[in-house]
Amino acid sequence: MPAFRYAFSASLPVLTGYLSLGIAYGIYARAEGVSVWLPTLMALVIYGGSLEFVTITMLLSPFAPVQAFAMALVIQARHLFYGISMLKKYKGAGWKKAFLIYWLSDETFAVAFSVHPPSPIDKYWVYFFISMLDYIYWASGATLGSIAGSILPAVPDGLSFIMTAMFLVIFLDQWLKEKKHYTALIGILCAVFCRFLFSSNTFMLPSMGLILVLLSAFRKPIEKEGGFAS
Repeated sequence: MPAFRYAFSASLPVLTGYLSLGIAYGIYARAEGVSVWLPTLMALVIYGGSLEFVTITMLLSPFAPVQAFAMALVIQARHLFYGISMLKKYKGAGWKKAFLIYWLSDETFAVAFSVHPPSPIDKYWVYFFISMLDYIYWASGATLGSIAGSILPAVPDGLSFIMTAMFLVIFLDQWLKEKKHYTALIGILCAVFCRFLFSSNTFMLPSMGLILVLLSAFRKPIEKEGGFAS
């Protein structure tokens, strides 16, 4: 199926990152003493990346539902911006939209937002397969890590940097596609500006909010100048 082949090719950077970090997550969870099946279940149900790492700590701490809810909301609130950004892309997806919403992650957003399938290929099937494959990659990595965690005592050093490298590759690919680099520069400058104003743990949401405001305000002139990837 052309849409699946296109989606699989586009998702390959995520495959490397998700398998590696998912394995690290599974190993970490087992090292903390959780059941062998729990990392897989959390990967399938929560599907929240960093939230899943934090959830392991919360499960092993005294019961505090309000604190857990607030923590989950803060960590995953960036998905509000992802969802707003994908409204136009996912409009008209039909029954696939429910899966696209549930399977939306940082990496899936980055890939799905940047791909532009050629006209013979149904773009909604491409978005669907990208989201589905990323979901499978993460769950598979968590499962493999959980099994390996029964043998290995700790998370190997350096695995977490794979996700940083993956985002760098996606950013560079987007940079090369843009005729003008307005969106990339807005993202970089907003992140640097907010990092000076906020701590490393809290600057993400203000950065994304500022990026959203600026891109919305200057959307027409940026599009006119070819500042969005095509």
